[in-house]
Order: sequence, then C-alpha cells, then structure tokens
Amino acid sequence: MAMSVATELQSSICEPRAVLGPGGNRVRVSEGPKHKYEGLKKPPQRPRKEIPESVVRKNVSVDSSCSSDTSSTGSSPKTASPRRTVRHKSLRPAKLVSNDVVKPDGPPRRCEWITAYSDPHYISFHDEEWGVPVYDDKKLFELLVLSQSLAELSWPEILTRRDIFRNLFDNFDPSSIAKFDEKKLLSLKVNGIPILSQQKLRAIVDNAIQVVKIQQEVGSFSKYCWSFVNQKAINNGVRYGRQVPVKSPKAEVISKDLMKRGFRCVGPTVVYSFMQVAGIVNDHLVTCFRHKVCDVNAKFDPKLDIEKSKDLPK
Repeated sequence: MAMSVATELQSSICEPRAVLGPGGNRVRVSEGPKHKYEGLKKPPQRPRKEIPESVVRKNVSVDSSCSSDTSSTGSSPKTASPRRTVRHKSLRPAKLVSNDVVKPDGPPRRCEWITAYSDPHYISFHDEEWGVPVYDDKKLFELLVLSQSLAELSWPEILTRRDIFRNLFDNFDPSSIAKFDEKKLLSLKVNGIPILSQQKLRAIVDNAIQVVKIQQEVGSFSKYCWSFVNQKAINNGVRYGRQVPVKSPKAEVISKDLMKRGFRCVGPTVVYSFMQVAGIVNDHLVTCFRHKVCDVNAKFDPKLDIEKSKDLPK
C-alpha cells in the first residue's frame, strides 16, 4: 500500500523524459501540445477595422496638397500626419526667397524738392543739368536768362517753354541778342502774350551787350564767371533742403561786379540761382544720387578751351 502511494507521488512530480529524435539532440516532450493553437494551420488573428474608402481618399488628398483647411477634408487637426506638418513648414522659406527675388528696385533718391508728383521736365532738369558745371558761353548766358525769369515764372513753366525761349532768343547767342531793337522786343510773344515783361526783355538785351564786352576783355564769359571761385565749384554738402540758401556772400560779390559793369536784374538771389544751375555751386543734397556725380564733374581744367567745353555734360 505504502509502495503504491510513493510510486504515484513520484510519477506525478517527475518531469517527462527527453527523447532523442532523428534531427539531433533536440528535446521533445512526449505529452501534451506546446500551446493551445498547436495543430492548427494558422493561429487566428484579431480582425482589423477597415477604414472607409471615402476617408482614405480625403486623407490622401490632404497629404498631397498640404492644405491647412481641415474642415473641408473631413480630417481633424489632431490626426494630421507628421508628413503633412513638415511639408507645410518647408514651404515658408520658399515663399520668402521668391519674394526677395521679385522685389523691385526703388527709384533713385533725389533732393527733397523733387517728388513723384513733380513735373517731368523739372525731374529731367534736376537729373541731367542742375548742378553740372557749364563752361560754354551760350549755355551760361541761357542759364542766366532763365534764372532772371524766375521772378515771373517757376522752373516747370520755364522748362516747358524752353524751346520757345531758344527760338525767340536766337539760341541764346549773346552777339545776336545784343542787336535786338525795340521792334524785335515787341515781337517776343507766345500766342499774342509777351513771353516776359518789357523790363525783363530789355534787361536780357542789355546783359547780352555786356557779355560781348566781357568776351572781348577777358576772353570768354565762362572764364569771368569761374574766376570768382578760382575755377573750382563750391560743394556745400547740405543734408536737408532747409539748409540750402537763397543767396550767399559769394553771390553778393558777383552781383555787385555785374551791376557795376552794366548788367540789369542780377541781384544776389538771381545770381545764386544762376550759380546753382551752372554748377558753380553744388547744392544737391548729400543724400541725392546726383551729389557725387556733380562733385566729380566740378574739377575744372584750366587748359580747357571753349571748343572742348562743348563736350561736357550739359
């Protein structure tokens, strides 16, 4: 009895014995399956939830277009894929680069009194002539006459009628204007209206006579004008328009000498305006793109004769 009980206990405690098989010393258990699905062809898999085809199509369209409007695609911002976020961020620098490339260049910076609404003739005059040194006698006399006309007309009005001035005044040839008589003066009209007052017209004729005398005395009207500044233009280097003077001590000296010689309507204000436009003084603001150009052109060559001066920028 005791022997049978001991035998049963021993058989229940002992592990199943390993059996050598034809494949080598692999341990095989002779009793019971290894797991509960042993003997089946494939273990059963948990059924996967199928995503509706409409949702798949919407997600694909959102991911491909990188659209940020989640309400139109039916997807929530919380479920947005990382790929979509990365691609959306990568577009931002591309837009910035493209904006820099197509950024247009602004207009050149001019003196304060020239604006986008200024008369086109006035803008061209500022960009091409005003402040550029002039050494030709005819051109200098023309600029003196235009500066005298500022008492009755503005620069835009004068520049608009410039071709008319040149035709009426024989292209500002002093020797020709010096011969104008009273009948010729009365004919200087535009549409039946005198181009200037009788006082200004007579002053132009008288001044032409004096220019001819200076040419005979000094050699040229250019040498006379530039002798007051030692043949070198004055560069004021002003920064603001309010700093540009209407006259100067140098203009007063020139004005007195001109009136002593018999010139008329040549006060310090007229003379200083003449000095500005003839480039004897450079009053372009330092912020203006014409300031440096006129300063470079202001280097006067004492050996320069009248014929060579015609090649200089007018």
